[in-house]
Amino acid sequence: TPNIDIQIIDNNRNPTSSLSTDTESSTTTVSFPTQKPPSGSNPCAGKKPDLPNVECVIDAIVNVGPQAGSNVTKGYTGTNDDGSLPITTPYYQAGLCPVNVHWHLGAEHLSVGEFDETGTGPSSIDERRRLAGETRLGFQCTKYDATDTKYTTAYEWKHCVDMEVGQTYEVHWPHSAAGACGTINQYQ
Repeated sequence: TPNIDIQIIDNNRNPTSSLSTDTESSTTTVSFPTQKPPSGSNPCAGKKPDLPNVECVIDAIVNVGPQAGSNVTKGYTGTNDDGSLPITTPYYQAGLCPVNVHWHLGAEHLSVGEFDETGTGPSSIDERRRLAGETRLGFQCTKYDATDTKYTTAYEWKHCVDMEVGQTYEVHWPHSAAGACGTINQYQ
């Protein structure tokens, strides 16, 4: 199976930040298969699973499992200890597989000095979320510079509608043990 390799380069560390003195870039290479998934019927087509909403907090007690941390600032230690241990092996070894890919306009997670409430972009996020109605303004990248062409050079988006060069987006690739891992229906 042919693969496409994507290199992710993190060279946006702020050497003057008190949170990080790491000035070196780190590079991660990820391989993705390029062949189409097998074809087949979709057992979920036209169905709506009966999954009732649940109260997140009942009598001041959290009634749901842990989620990803909202503050991902280097060195930050949270105060909510729910007793869970992080997964330290590859997700597939823990029985998890990716079940969808989606993005957020503005970062949902906070990283002080990197993407936070002081960041900016080419347009105001809250004005671009017309369909969402009242919603929290996402965190913006603090590196945006309207005079730097890497943030302003036009790009012809092929698959993503209404995206802007220089804007802050957070891409999520959630994994689950409830997915139909390894089948055509994995991304349901």
